[in-house]
Amino acid sequence: MKFVDEARVEVAAGNGGDGVVAFRREKYVPFGGPAGGDGGRGGNVIFEGDGGLSTLLDLSYARHLKAERGRNGAGKDKYGRGGKDKVMRVPTGTQVFDHDTGALVGDITEHGQQLIVAQGGNGGWGNIHFATSTDRAPRRADPGGTGEQRSLRLELKVLADVGLLGFPNAGKSTFVAAVSAARPKIADYPFTTLVPSLGVVEVHGGPQRGGGTLVVADIPGLIRGASTGAGLGHRFLRHVERTRALLHLVTLDPAPDREPLEDYRAIRAELAAFDPMLATRPEVVALSKADLPEVQEAYPQLKEAFADQFGVELHLISSATHSGLKEMIQRLASLNEMVRRRAAEAPE
Repeated sequence: MKFVDEARVEVAAGNGGDGVVAFRREKYVPFGGPAGGDGGRGGNVIFEGDGGLSTLLDLSYARHLKAERGRNGAGKDKYGRGGKDKVMRVPTGTQVFDHDTGALVGDITEHGQQLIVAQGGNGGWGNIHFATSTDRAPRRADPGGTGEQRSLRLELKVLADVGLLGFPNAGKSTFVAAVSAARPKIADYPFTTLVPSLGVVEVHGGPQRGGGTLVVADIPGLIRGASTGAGLGHRFLRHVERTRALLHLVTLDPAPDREPLEDYRAIRAELAAFDPMLATRPEVVALSKADLPEVQEAYPQLKEAFADQFGVELHLISSATHSGLKEMIQRLASLNEMVRRRAAEAPE
């Protein structure tokens, strides 16, 4: 399925039905009084979160969403039927913005959550509402209200517990494939991963956890200048915003301009330039591809250098041999639980 994480759509709620002027016509009742019913309310346009969706592809085809108009009222005090809502399912993690003003309309983060993005018009009043002591036969009724119309921009940000950071070929896709049932495309060339993919990892008896799952996002790799839109740029960084913790993978790369310490420094700089809050997110740093002899030889020196220059502990893992993966999953689970607990304890 094609991955689409941006969409623009025009929405139009239904107009309200008109109220009517009508009078009771009954035998032996010459002055039956007003009997015009109200019009029905117009339908709303609603976005509903669906955890089973992972793309905004449907909205790239349905560029116009329109709800049903309310029915007009009728005689004998009959009210018009309300218009049907137009409900469109979107992936959880979708943010909705007003295209003209840029204002955030709403954020859909849970399965089944509904967001009304365009309100239907109110139904017009029939003449039964306008009878007074001096006007027993009013010939007045209100038209239905106009439904809201607006242009919207949708952005999808992947929801995950852990986001993988790293330059192209750092081993992110291989890591996700090794620890979960996800099968992202893997090859030895840059930008193999062109769209975010999620892996659900089982956690067995982690610290302060009786087991459970951990959602890991394999997100397209960064290059220098990503915060200004270079490479996959903002399309990558947008998805990092939704993760609770980060796993930063570095490795030895034969390219002349690639070195683990500089790679780490460059990506940290891109995070801070895009959003300073991202640079403060809890992270674990690991040297991948430990099955290669040259990586094992370089690890002790790199571990010391990372501690001296950045004050972080560098771990060693191999997705090919699964060396260190179990411990890494437990570490990430503990970190994710700590973030959850802090969020729950923090004042709103």
